[in-house]
Amino acid sequence: MVSPLGAGGMGEVYRARDTRLGRDVAIKILPKELSADAARKQRFEREAKTISGLNHPNICTLHDVGSQDGVDYLVMECVEGETLAKRLEKGPLPLEQVLKYGAQIADALDKAHRAGIVHRDLKPGNVMLTSSGAKLLDFGLARPVAPAATLATLTMAAPAQTPVTQEGMVVGTFQYMSPEQVEGKEVDGRSDIFSLGAVLYEMLTGKRAFEGKSQLSVASAILEKEPPPISAVKPLPPPALEHIIRKCLAKTPDDRWQSASDMASELKWIQESSSQAFVSPILGRRRKTKDIVAWVIAGLAIVAMGVMLARWPNEKPSQESRHFSVPLPFSAHDMVLSPDGRTLAVVAYGESSGKNTIWIYEVGTQAARSLAGTEGVTYPFWSPDGRTLAFFADEKLKKVDLAGGPVQIICDAISGRGGTWNREGVIVFTPDASLGHGLYRVSASGGVPAVISKPDAARGEQSHRWPQFLPDGRHFLYLAANFAGRRKEVDAIFVGKLDSDEKQLVTQATTNAAYVEPGYLVYCREKTLFAQRFDMKRLAVAGEPTIVLAEITQLPQVARALFAATNNDLIVAQTGGGFALSQPAWFNRKGEELGTIRKPDLYGNVSLAPSGKTMAVDIADADSLVVDVWTRELQRDSEKRFTFDPAQHTDAVWSPDESQLVFASNQQIKDGPAGAFNLYVKSAGGAEEAVSIAQDEVNKVPADWSRNGKYILYVRGMELWYVAMPQLKSSLFLRGPSALKNGQFSPDGRWVAYTSNETGKWEIYVTSFPEAHGKWQVSVGGGEQPRWRGDGKELFYLSGEGKMMAAPVTVEGNFDAGKSVALFQATPRQPVSFNDYTAYDVSRDGQKFLILTQAKNPDTKPMTVVLNWDAELKKK
Repeated sequence: MVSPLGAGGMGEVYRARDTRLGRDVAIKILPKELSADAARKQRFEREAKTISGLNHPNICTLHDVGSQDGVDYLVMECVEGETLAKRLEKGPLPLEQVLKYGAQIADALDKAHRAGIVHRDLKPGNVMLTSSGAKLLDFGLARPVAPAATLATLTMAAPAQTPVTQEGMVVGTFQYMSPEQVEGKEVDGRSDIFSLGAVLYEMLTGKRAFEGKSQLSVASAILEKEPPPISAVKPLPPPALEHIIRKCLAKTPDDRWQSASDMASELKWIQESSSQAFVSPILGRRRKTKDIVAWVIAGLAIVAMGVMLARWPNEKPSQESRHFSVPLPFSAHDMVLSPDGRTLAVVAYGESSGKNTIWIYEVGTQAARSLAGTEGVTYPFWSPDGRTLAFFADEKLKKVDLAGGPVQIICDAISGRGGTWNREGVIVFTPDASLGHGLYRVSASGGVPAVISKPDAARGEQSHRWPQFLPDGRHFLYLAANFAGRRKEVDAIFVGKLDSDEKQLVTQATTNAAYVEPGYLVYCREKTLFAQRFDMKRLAVAGEPTIVLAEITQLPQVARALFAATNNDLIVAQTGGGFALSQPAWFNRKGEELGTIRKPDLYGNVSLAPSGKTMAVDIADADSLVVDVWTRELQRDSEKRFTFDPAQHTDAVWSPDESQLVFASNQQIKDGPAGAFNLYVKSAGGAEEAVSIAQDEVNKVPADWSRNGKYILYVRGMELWYVAMPQLKSSLFLRGPSALKNGQFSPDGRWVAYTSNETGKWEIYVTSFPEAHGKWQVSVGGGEQPRWRGDGKELFYLSGEGKMMAAPVTVEGNFDAGKSVALFQATPRQPVSFNDYTAYDVSRDGQKFLILTQAKNPDTKPMTVVLNWDAELKKK
């Protein structure tokens, strides 16, 4: 024996080594009551011989059976992996895994049934998930022939535990028993099919098909009740799959699938249909192109729009909704459909620029195209005629005509959170995500924005965002949100009105909402997309909400769900997680990769300690997108989490002696503004609590810490400020004609390099410190994120195309900068949060660059397209 593997009512299992054949095996020691009963033992040995002949890739192989010193045992294949029961503790499985594992288990049952063997105890605890697929365990070999179970024996209450914790107990078995098993009748292979139906139901929904507080109530449910429809719990699976499971769970064996082979064939057919029938051939071919997103979106649009056009306008619409799950090699970061539903605009990563860009697919064409001048875009929205897109970039609200022409600036928008455009040329938008900011209006032709709403502090509102005009062009929907993490009941959709303070609560929601004709409101609660009738006269919802989609990708940091709905029965959504991963990587001045650090993850804001031996980096949780700061010792390859408070923590900067870190966080402060990002200092060793050093209602981000330790430079709103240490006195340093960011002290502390968009494009400038006298422009044609070489003789930055640039500079006496040269194409990864961030840092000698780069195998999730999504609502 090598080590124990587990124990339960059917015996103990150990890992052992077969020295004769040189293989690991599992040995199950059988219960004494089985070994002591001669009749049971004879039957067991007879069945064991039959089962040992089951040679199937999805059945755990029985190698031998024997007895020693009165102890009977089985020698089985040692299967590596985790049980399905253990996997289900984490939630439901993706559709493709349900189909794959379900077909494999059905194949295994068919093999056994043809040999005259019934499993009799099929449940998640008896299915092992391995790297090669599912393995079916315990074909009743160790099950003693027990007295028939009756309802009279099932009255003992049992705790609601998972099957893996109930190994060998009656309740664990009853959850998946067929009705004939519960009644103590003879069973055949169709009993296993019922059990498999119950297992598939749980794999797909994360919930058991038959629940109850006692063994009696569970047995009663199996005999008399139907489980809730899968579409009511998880509306994504193909209708054919729900039919398969419903047929498995028929109460009478004659009404079920009559063979596991037929069931396996049906599951394989759905699997093939899901992966091939709905996916354009363009997704099956690898294309050599600089921007992979172009063919990704083209493939999506061909699927979604092609199917839609096929039924337009002569074909009678289907009475059922149709779901298409499209596997994409890249995830969309946002999407909006034009008012007529014929053009899809997607925000996605541009390989050539290293930034998010708008990509357009027009129905009827075969290719996508990017919109020039939209690099760094967030949250686009359409003009009412569908000819123009407005969007946020460079801390401005901009617009671009799809027919061509330059990008035009409408107004300032430091951190835009959505907009809407009516037929009178009025735009309602959120220009600032800071606490206390609401909605503004501005002319689409440009001008000075005017406030039209303010968050209701008494109600707990902190922001108004994601507006959408209703058909009358005067009323609009918007989300009132709270970001303190303590009062989520505040989050709700309201209706506001131009030229009026009136507002009306519509419904609770956690993200943006959309109105679609002929009178529906589509909105999210947590990760589920609902639709509900909306009465335009009363400006209120009516009837009960209907689930449209589950597992919608959300951005909790900004309270946005990634979906688009139109008036033509079409919804496009990003489902699952959907964010491409990045990885810190070292590059030399030639752009040659020198190595990577840590595994791919959701990174942002990297900062090297002055010695170059340690780095700080933001890492976002993949599910909640809550961000924490981590530190990593590069030479020892060890890391630790630096922040723990249940809030967002970002943009850590090292003190010159590496003893402390300053960072931004929106954690709750006593008597302070909840939800605003303020500055905190904490010892690098983590032994002390973080201390607030600058706080008010305006968001702040630390930028740099002077080498003499006297000043911390930070961005407050659109201005550069500094904190004098240790006095903790904050002072305004620089207020520009437009937005400022990325401030960096020169090594001697006499100069500050920063980024400004005063020309309508981000450029690098330098001015003196602590008094801002003079201004020198370093970059030409775009630049962000300046970094000084350790001796102050070179200034690095990223160009508008994502190239690593270097400019020779002189800091003795007056400042002077030479011509910038491109070192290499950096293409840093844009983070999931869309906020401005620090994508790289440079070694003190200027010879190595640590850059957050796109992971080679990005973690992507499917795009979901739903046609005739309102079919269920039309029936009501």
